[in-house]
Amino acid sequence: MPETFILASTSPFRRDMLESAGLQFATAKPEIDERAVEAGIEGSGLALEDIATILAEAKAIEVSERHPGRLVIGCDQTLSLDGEVLHKPEDMEAARRRLLALSGKTHELHSAVVAARDGAAVWRHVSTARMTVRKLDPAFVGRHLAKVGARALSSVGAYQVEGEGVQLFDRIEGSHFTIVGLPLLPLLAFLRQEGVIDG
Repeated sequence: MPETFILASTSPFRRDMLESAGLQFATAKPEIDERAVEAGIEGSGLALEDIATILAEAKAIEVSERHPGRLVIGCDQTLSLDGEVLHKPEDMEAARRRLLALSGKTHELHSAVVAARDGAAVWRHVSTARMTVRKLDPAFVGRHLAKVGARALSSVGAYQVEGEGVQLFDRIEGSHFTIVGLPLLPLLAFLRQEGVIDG
């Protein structure tokens, strides 16, 4: 089966999710500065989930401009806690502080997916999951991070619920695909509607 679209992401989690669904696609790393995009919309009053959509769209459009005629799928995920958007921790100490900040609280993950062709968005979708972290003992956080290592730095929340990170939670409300960072079922419905994959 030929490649049907380009995934504007190098995330192994998103790639594995799409491959597991039986899709054939290429990947391309988007050449954008995410923090610069966010700085341009800071103070705009946008809903926090809209920031994820804007970032996903920027990625999809940038890659689509380099691949004329191709359908490009861009994704992004933001985490909001007490009305503030958080980013991936830069090091293990930042990951430790992140988990302690999430301890005993509910945060939201906003996962957006955007399809673009020839520099224009043709479809958008965003899903939200609510994640309640149990009260975490600092010593447990240290042991947990020592066990999972640098994998903690690949996620905005410093956890992976598909692995040992699930032990951090009391309650999870939302789709597994949203939590991992790609609303897969809405994307598959769009690809069927467009005739990109069989219906």
